[in-house]
Amino acid sequence: MAAKFEVYKDSRGEYRFRLKAPNGQIIASSEGYKSKDSALNGVASVKKNAADAIVDDQS
Repeated sequence: MAAKFEVYKDSRGEYRFRLKAPNGQIIASSEGYKSKDSALNGVASVKKNAADAIVDDQS
């Protein structure tokens, strides 16, 4: 099984997404969005930009 994005509506009525690893662990979660389309755009942005992201260790 591959990692997957889940889009859902929270208790305040906002749309959010989370990225789950194949073992079911949540590895990323989003802010709240007013519309489902906005949340889906957020998913698309993460998919597009995360593959080439660098680690910026600020410790």
